Parts: sequence; C-alpha cells; structure tokens
Amino acid sequence: MSNPEIRLLSFDFDCPDPGELARFYGEALNLPVLYRSDDFVLLGREGAPGLGFVRQAGFRPPAWPDPAHPKQAHLELGVDDLDAAQERMLALGAVLPSFQPRPDAWRVLLDPAGHPFCLSTHGV
Repeated sequence: MSNPEIRLLSFDFDCPDPGELARFYGEALNLPVLYRSDDFVLLGREGAPGLGFVRQAGFRPPAWPDPAHPKQAHLELGVDDLDAAQERMLALGAVLPSFQPRPDAWRVLLDPAGHPFCLSTHGV
C-alpha cells in the first residue's frame, strides 16, 4: 500500500454570511477571492492553501471564553506591532472581547461572525 500525498486545501469557517467574512479576512490578510458562490467563498493564492467561508443556517458562534460553547479552532496571525494590528482589525470589523489572557504577548479578537482569532508577535 502506498502513502498517498495529502495536502491542505483550505481551512473553512462556518458562518452566516460568507461574503462578509471573506471581505474581512481578505482585507486583513491581503488575499484575493479564488472562488465565490452564494454559499461559499474561497480566499487564497493559486497553489497555496486558502481560507474558506461556508454559509450555515442557524450558525451559533463560539462564546469566548465560555467553556460551555468554546472555540473549536482559531487562526494565529503573526504581527510586528500588537497595538497597530489590533487597531487595523477593529477598523475592519473585529471585536475586542474583555477577557485577554496575555495582552502583552497576544490579543484575542473576534471576527465579524464571532470566531476568535489571535494576533501574536511570537514567531515573527
């Protein structure tokens, strides 16, 4: 039995409005739209993994940091300046939750659909 090549195509987010969430991440990460339909938008660059946004009826966002409905996954975005990056993401439509476990090292924000993501200076 041979080992088939397995590669990441995209990391997909459930959301109520794929176009709006794709706009947010597309502007934040400077990623173009590769594919668009009413129920799915894919951002990325040809030949590289992308970010997908899938319409889900009755979508319920995670409730950061509520353990009864926690995040299941999140994006970690590398930045050089936490304050400047936070300001930019807030201007694009992110929300800053009150609970910040280590604001000196990283910031937790919520995208327009409520998914938590982090801005971090680690690894940059």
